[in-house]
Amino acid sequence: MAGSKAYYVTTPIYYVNDAPHIGHAYTTTAGDALTRWHRQRGAAVWFLTGTDEHGTKVARTAAEHSVAPQQWADRLVAEAWRPALGTIDAANDDFIRTTEPRHVIGVQRFWEQVRANGALYQGVYEGPYCVGCEEFKLPGDVIEGSGEQAGALICPLHGRPVELLREENWFFRLSAYAEELLAHYRRHPDAVAPRSAYNEVVAFIERGLTDISMSRSAVQWGVPLPWQPEQVVYVWFDALLNYITAIGYAAEPGSPQAQRFATTWPADVHLVGKDILRFHAVYWPAMLLAAGLPLPRQVFAHGWLLVSGEKMSKSRLTGIAPSLIVDHVGSDAFRYYFLSAIRFGSDGSFSWEDLTARYTAELANGLGNLLSRAVAMVDRYCAGEVPAAGPQSTADIALAALAQATVGRADAAIDELDFAGAIGHIRDLVDATNLYLTEEQPWVLARAPEQRERLHSVLATACEVLRIVAVLYHPVMPHATERMWHALGATTLGPLAEQRIDETGRWGQLPVGARVVRGEPLFPRLADPDPPEAETAGMP
Repeated sequence: MAGSKAYYVTTPIYYVNDAPHIGHAYTTTAGDALTRWHRQRGAAVWFLTGTDEHGTKVARTAAEHSVAPQQWADRLVAEAWRPALGTIDAANDDFIRTTEPRHVIGVQRFWEQVRANGALYQGVYEGPYCVGCEEFKLPGDVIEGSGEQAGALICPLHGRPVELLREENWFFRLSAYAEELLAHYRRHPDAVAPRSAYNEVVAFIERGLTDISMSRSAVQWGVPLPWQPEQVVYVWFDALLNYITAIGYAAEPGSPQAQRFATTWPADVHLVGKDILRFHAVYWPAMLLAAGLPLPRQVFAHGWLLVSGEKMSKSRLTGIAPSLIVDHVGSDAFRYYFLSAIRFGSDGSFSWEDLTARYTAELANGLGNLLSRAVAMVDRYCAGEVPAAGPQSTADIALAALAQATVGRADAAIDELDFAGAIGHIRDLVDATNLYLTEEQPWVLARAPEQRERLHSVLATACEVLRIVAVLYHPVMPHATERMWHALGATTLGPLAEQRIDETGRWGQLPVGARVVRGEPLFPRLADPDPPEAETAGMP
């Protein structure tokens, strides 16, 4: 419906100091699956991702490579960040870069408004700053160094000394919004999730908020303050604004961009890593309050992706490029693995051994084998056409009931951003259907002419379950499920992406006479079960 509120999901925008690793791809894959699911609910959807291109870290990385920051950002975006979206099959609606004019204009107008509202003042910042985090550190955020780092203050996240700064900057009156933020979170306990993240945010605010520098006088690579252009907007207070500048904040009234903002903001879900929770659940809503704008409906902080027990990062050489995994198992298996093997909201570990084991057991021997068995038997015993089912047996009724219940269970899990739970319900249905075929033995029924009606019921039931599975798995594995849809002859029902989640549980939709198509295995056996030689994400 024109003018209705879009379901708006964002990823963090990612620093262009290097190429993407699977930690970045993990967040984007979650956002993509979530928005694909909502599209199949019939919702208007807007899915945003992009790149954060300002700040000290980017400027220094560009200098190390003897290029200007803009050249560095342009190259990384073109050769690494945009291609990575294709690698993982992300269907984002927009890609925002913080060097784009629409963003720069929006940032300047936002801070002019906040200044006009009396929420800024001039002052001196003196204290620690972590370039890796691009963050002004509070006393409790740093630790004392030891060994070779004795006497230095260390960022515990990056394991490197912080820099001690003294700058005359503009400050944002963060402290003025503490009570309003607490009141908001007490009224809306789901505004930060999971619950552990909510408790962390509330406890941080309750300890008292300190005004924070919103500009930098010693940095040149950034958005200039419109009233004092020799200073630039602090990179986080620039980057956070992408969530509104990308959808038309500060656009000409009456323009399509302004209409987009009116029908999209506030965000329904900001997906973030837990290490940037404070920026999104404290600083960002305070900024919006200062500007008189609505707050996002939810900030969801997922856990860290660990490799060999360490957080995914380029600096610690654990940053595996997404393409390395996709080249090994395919994009569908990549998406399936990271959404099913790790409970979203908790830390999770990646290992090649676990990936290979799950691919073999759950995809090749599970889903792929089920489709292959069903299609091959329809082809062999029913002249390649889905047969009409006869009277239902107790087993048929039980499997149909499980399939219909699975739709509701998976849908409810997605509402909680429990991707692993949703996939678990669908996988249980696949396993139950494989067991159903094993117990019903259609290959034995096919040898007895008097059992032909029963044979048809068994094969029709299996194919109908596979129709439901294809719809439910489509947001997770878009390519594999398109092949399923074609193999089942379900294209007569319309495009798979247009099948509604809320209608897919209605039993008996796959037409009698639909012509199945035998093809290559959905998930072929891995030619080389051993993982590729470990590589890290790097500049192309």
